[in-house]
Amino acid sequence: MRYGFVMPFGDARTIAQAALAAEEAGWDGIFVWEPVWGVDAWVALAAAAMVTQHIRLGTMLSPIARMRPWKLASETATLDNLSDGRVNLAVGLGAPDTGYAAFGEVIDRKVRAELTDEGLAILTGLWAGQPFRFQGKHYTITPSNFNPPPPPIQQPRIPIWIVGVWPSEKSMQRVLRYDGLLPSVLGLDGKTRQATPEELRAMVDYVAEQRTLPTHFDIVVEGQTVGDDQGRAIEQVAPWIEAGATWWIETLWEIPNTPAGLAAVRQRIAQGPPT
Repeated sequence: MRYGFVMPFGDARTIAQAALAAEEAGWDGIFVWEPVWGVDAWVALAAAAMVTQHIRLGTMLSPIARMRPWKLASETATLDNLSDGRVNLAVGLGAPDTGYAAFGEVIDRKVRAELTDEGLAILTGLWAGQPFRFQGKHYTITPSNFNPPPPPIQQPRIPIWIVGVWPSEKSMQRVLRYDGLLPSVLGLDGKTRQATPEELRAMVDYVAEQRTLPTHFDIVVEGQTVGDDQGRAIEQVAPWIEAGATWWIETLWEIPNTPAGLAAVRQRIAQGPPT
């Protein structure tokens, strides 16, 4: 199990300082969310890259359906080179209730799924280099030799973690084409939630049976552990380890964006992961 920490808020300087503290405290990754409008995730992660040496840097998560895939390809490849190959990219359909309507973003789930699939194909195609062309329902791209950026350091690509909604075959098949699973389950109320350890086992078995790519594959879960009791924290993550998880992402989404809230976030980082 590797351990990451999501910064629930903070400007680029705050996130860079948190990344350094997390690296020193033994965390394996620092992650930020990517809002419709707010602190830019890739600028903040670039700041973090400049003050750290080995901690992984990534998003939780990037809704590629509302982005220009070529811009995301540029940002991620640039950061991967800057950080000597430490980037992880998490992708999902996104949460429309986080301001999509206010900015005219696509709300329809089916269209967002189409844009996600096409965006991922473009992203990985551009990472692989020119000449690259793409013809889809929403995007058409022709080869360009106008000052292309260096490819990512990580090969065959920057690891991409995908939200998989169980038991949706289409959603899980998307996961199999990439490098990690963010396990989600569609409830009877029509809303999605993180899988339980028991549900995760079924998803892990599905991936093991269905995935044909030879590359490494991660199972990524999130939650909150106690920071002042290592024994209790280990007990909290143990069922997930047994179910097959390879990453635990510590999340403090409920902490308010206040000076006291930031102090609590910094304290939890300093306490270190449950190892």
